[in-house]
Amino acid sequence: MTGQRGYFGIGVEGISKEANLGNLVRSAHAFGASFFFTVAPNVNMREVRVSDTAASAAHMPFYNYESIDTLMLPKGCQLVGVEFLPDAVDLPSFHHPLQAAYVMGPEMGNLSPEMLKLCHHVVKIPMKFCINVGVAGALVMYDRLVSQGRHAPRPARPGGPTETLEMQPFALHRRISRKAKKT
Repeated sequence: MTGQRGYFGIGVEGISKEANLGNLVRSAHAFGASFFFTVAPNVNMREVRVSDTAASAAHMPFYNYESIDTLMLPKGCQLVGVEFLPDAVDLPSFHHPLQAAYVMGPEMGNLSPEMLKLCHHVVKIPMKFCINVGVAGALVMYDRLVSQGRHAPRPARPGGPTETLEMQPFALHRRISRKAKKT
């Protein structure tokens, strides 16, 4: 993704449904994740390919860790747990680390206490109840993308933006065009 700042990876602990893993890894590839990981998965990896129609593992590193003890992240990478906990930070209020790895819990459970201890941050999607792990992962990646300020601001009225965003070559800051300001 052009102009993306930093990097991110996303993974899941204890996943047990191949279709959910395939959906999540495909979404990670689509959102430009730098890597994907699993910790103690209980799936048939051949079956994951059925729902990962983009063959994502061929386009980004895919790490499979047998346990939390073997989990390795790049130096400087902050682990961000995604869990529906009362004291977790609401995702829309969260400032994403420049270098992050997001970890989701299993379908019918939570991140383990051991995994939560490793997390630098824990965020939650402000909803009434837990949702599908693939959908939750997509929401987290979308929030990261939107929070980077690479898109024109939302207008006050329904419809598309009224201002344009100019990106200078190799510059990662935003500028509103003078033409758009006059309208």
